[in-house]
Amino acid sequence: MRLSVVIPALDEAERIAEAVASARAPDVEVIVVDGGSSDDTATRARNAGARVLHAPRGRARQLEAGAREARGDALLFLHADTRLPAGYADAALRALADPAVAFGAFRLRFEPRTRGMRWIERLARLRVRLLGLPYGDQALFLRRETLDAIGGIPQVPILEDLDMVRALKRRGRIALLPLEAVTSARRHLRGGPWRTALRHLAIALGGSLGVSRARLAVWARR
Repeated sequence: MRLSVVIPALDEAERIAEAVASARAPDVEVIVVDGGSSDDTATRARNAGARVLHAPRGRARQLEAGAREARGDALLFLHADTRLPAGYADAALRALADPAVAFGAFRLRFEPRTRGMRWIERLARLRVRLLGLPYGDQALFLRRETLDAIGGIPQVPILEDLDMVRALKRRGRIALLPLEAVTSARRHLRGGPWRTALRHLAIALGGSLGVSRARLAVWARR
């Protein structure tokens, strides 16, 4: 299988080159889907070696646009503020070679790694272990045919990763890799680690209980 990495981005000029650099590997296609950045995200992504596409703002729409244009048999969805570990491509493709595996994810690690962020990492790992629910910041990967089988990226204004994971769990096993995807802790540190974590939990619970995604999206941006 050939792997394509799809990175949705919006005003990520400071971090996009690092994300692209971490994704570049032999025979791996790297696509950045810009959602209308007001900075030079697209230029820096292109200079770093990515193929740059443009799509309407919204992570779900950007992911869908990237997946549609990607040439790979397997897809990996990477946040623009996350870096992939060395050897990630071989590890992901080995996992997907097992037909019983529907999708996979990496181990979560935040940077900077304060005491509070280490505790949030532990809670995230507990969630994955007990509920089998990795989020998008863990670099989800899957075969294209599996994505097609669930109807593509769920087109919702928020929690598209949660909806996608739940659909994928009905198609087979999850491969949880020990390699670490390193994600910026900036949003947690800006809003306070525990306050931000509780906010994310409330949004996820709201989505699970049927609260309007449009309403949740408005609340998330406050």
